[in-house]
Amino acid sequence: MTTEVRDGVLAGYDPGEYYCEMLGRAGAPAEHTAAIRRHLAGLGMDELGRRARDAGRELFNLGITFTLYSGATTVDRILPFDVIPRVLSPADWRTIEGGVIQRVTALNLFLHDLYHDQKILNDGVVPAELVLDTANYRPEMAGLDVPHGTYIHICGTDIVRDETGQFLVLEDNGRCPSGVSYVVENRRLMLRAFPDLSAGVTLKPVDDYGPRLAEAMTEIAPAAIDDPQVVLLSPGVYNAAYFEHVFLAREMGVPLVEGRDLFVDEDDRVHMKTTAGRARVDVVYRRINDDFLDPEVFRPDSLLGVPGLLRAARAGKVALANAVGTGAADDKAVYAYVPRIIEYYLGEAPILANVETHICREEAGLKYTLDHLEELVVKPVDEAGGYGITVCPRASKAEIETCRAKLLAAPKTYISQPTIKLSVCPTLVSAGGDGSGNGGGAVEPRHVDLRPFAVTGRDTWVLPGGLTRVALPKGSLIVNSSQGGGSKDTWVLE
Repeated sequence: MTTEVRDGVLAGYDPGEYYCEMLGRAGAPAEHTAAIRRHLAGLGMDELGRRARDAGRELFNLGITFTLYSGATTVDRILPFDVIPRVLSPADWRTIEGGVIQRVTALNLFLHDLYHDQKILNDGVVPAELVLDTANYRPEMAGLDVPHGTYIHICGTDIVRDETGQFLVLEDNGRCPSGVSYVVENRRLMLRAFPDLSAGVTLKPVDDYGPRLAEAMTEIAPAAIDDPQVVLLSPGVYNAAYFEHVFLAREMGVPLVEGRDLFVDEDDRVHMKTTAGRARVDVVYRRINDDFLDPEVFRPDSLLGVPGLLRAARAGKVALANAVGTGAADDKAVYAYVPRIIEYYLGEAPILANVETHICREEAGLKYTLDHLEELVVKPVDEAGGYGITVCPRASKAEIETCRAKLLAAPKTYISQPTIKLSVCPTLVSAGGDGSGNGGGAVEPRHVDLRPFAVTGRDTWVLPGGLTRVALPKGSLIVNSSQGGGSKDTWVLE
């Protein structure tokens, strides 16, 4: 591959057959990164490694962590951060932004239809049993009108780029998507550690996410309330994303509460307990899954939620973000129908294509998956965080046979997809090449994805860039933090 700058830390860097976010592809160099490559050419490995170690210490000192659970033990760790940014051109961002807005708009229309007339099911565009027979569909939401028809107020859309440079949607996250705190903190850290790298480059800002989110939350408050009180409801300090809950509450300027801090009175109004007495609550940005949200309706043994919260929502006394039952739209099996959902409600072709998906609950999908198992990635439809995935081309024979047995035992719970040659970014790895994120050894290609965050009140706004997750172990395609992945700052050029 040719490029105008291959000195400094990029000397010897070779992305091979993969599309490179920094260099582009053979014969079509990424011109929008030329200035940044020139800055990288002026850095040596020692200097890059020193700054990376300083950044790692700062992340630790700031307490920017997530929690890993393994059996009965929990470990707080920093999300490994790579200091070489992922850069998106203005044209790239227009495609991503337009595609995400289109997708979120269609999914909100889909959810409204599901919980009202179910026209899309009656018309046979989406199989009824695919939605109605799953735990993600919540009949308790039937007939409930939500403000502005918005069910998914915060959405994280996982996007990959293939070897041709085309963006593809891997999945939608419309329940309680996490990771936006790292987008903002990564940018702040990069501007402190590498002010020279962005010299002469104009980036779209990410610092206004908190105010934008707060504005959207006030827009969905019950009518006739002049100064709505918003709270962020967290499961508490033992949640893996608790750092993010604290971060977002601070950025929004709203109270961070737990279930024990709220109660619903006899008039179906939600209140917060304060030292000065009760205080009315109008909007709850909840980071608790449906099952644990309201023990009156869902799991009666939940100590995390608020008894009567759904009753208050149905009475129009409080708004919940995201709405209950949004999981019916981000199920991995429903995902396969999103292009049809977009065409059905919007009359438009999808701006962002899906990855080809085989639904194993369907006879043809299961047969294809079993016949081509060694070539496919098999995913459970109801898992998140990279759990339960089998990347068959890189699995052992025993792992493939275990996967086959699971498919035969419960085909309805799986989908399969071809292995995408994910794009790569230059990434600083340790001397052993293990992708520690603190570097000091070499710059090597590592696979990445992108999670842009969309915020919807009356309208949809997409945070420029999003969370670039990087699969740090060499050759790995699993970018999730729970599976050893790290993150990069994502730069969208003006």
